[in-house]
Amino acid sequence: MKQLTVVLPLVFILILQFVPNVLAESGKTLVFGQSAALSGPAQELGVGMRLGLVAAFNEINGAGGVHGYQLELESLDDSYEPEAAVINTRKLIDEHKVFALIGAVGTPTSMAALPIATEAGIPYIAPFTGAEFLRNAELYPNVVNVRASYFQETEEMVARLSEDLGVELISIFYQDDSFGRSGLAGLRQAVERRGMSLVEEVYYRRNTEAVKIALLDLRRAHAEAVIIVGAYKPAATMIRWARRLNFNPYFINISFIGSTALARELGSDGTGVYVTQVVPLPQDTHLQIVAQYQRALHEVSPDNEPSFVSLEGYLAGRLAAEGLRLTGGNINRDRFLEALKQAGTIDFGGFRLSYGVDDNQGSDQVYLTRIDDRGHFRSVSRMTPQ
Repeated sequence: MKQLTVVLPLVFILILQFVPNVLAESGKTLVFGQSAALSGPAQELGVGMRLGLVAAFNEINGAGGVHGYQLELESLDDSYEPEAAVINTRKLIDEHKVFALIGAVGTPTSMAALPIATEAGIPYIAPFTGAEFLRNAELYPNVVNVRASYFQETEEMVARLSEDLGVELISIFYQDDSFGRSGLAGLRQAVERRGMSLVEEVYYRRNTEAVKIALLDLRRAHAEAVIIVGAYKPAATMIRWARRLNFNPYFINISFIGSTALARELGSDGTGVYVTQVVPLPQDTHLQIVAQYQRALHEVSPDNEPSFVSLEGYLAGRLAAEGLRLTGGNINRDRFLEALKQAGTIDFGGFRLSYGVDDNQGSDQVYLTRIDDRGHFRSVSRMTPQ
């Protein structure tokens, strides 16, 4: 069974490579480009975002497209490495002539690719990151975000720890790059607002699972809670080792973690682990948007379970289509971006996005979830004692 979990994402990649091209064989097309981790330790994030985008585009194209255009997705693998993201971005712009970039995965990759997109005047839509620099609408007028920021997530984490549990000894385990440091900055602000400070700050290197020394530092600091700003494999490794050492603080992960992959990696060690999310529970079909997502997902990949990541990809695809629709049919990049900025509130059946001239972030919503003893995520309104 362990071998299957390693092979499955690669199978999805091979299957999905063919889907967008089939969709766009007839009529006019608009090509959207994605550089994301389709291999390596963060591959489930890139594969999940791609799957959600494919589901959305397939649904939209099946309903006739947008103003006569079919939407096509071209995805390239950057393995969550900035250098590869730069090469991919240039290729997508220069060779594939993409209308926009969409669904990038990660802060360091976005930080490397965004200046290229901005200089070329290419829209940069719904990156899978809550980094603060992407919220600077004045500096980056071509960026449109879907999700809440990492600062908002870390604020919610500290609020719940302090208000619900009275926790004071908070530490952080973060990835040593622009992503991890973005979460660290947000967390420092959140604790300082409450007259607190972090008792320990430890890090690991991107795309590694060398975390044992960091874990020992956390244990020596007697942390009551450890906030994790990282990827699912190193986070799972650290938590599993902590359980073996009988070190059991409250573990809270930021949304980038890749929740489904984290729960699978942890198995029984995941019980009680928290994750903040920026999209609704992907099983909550009481929300119209989630029911639509599940139908669209089943259409392109019947065997794939709903996940937070692919739901975010689906929302990104729906946003792209809505921006095109709002142009009124005279589609170009400037009109597309202007239409979204002037859209006000967009209600996707229970998940609302709101934009303005100086506000390029659609949602401010942060959801708290907890892994139960069956490895499933449950929405919770507050944290409870272990």
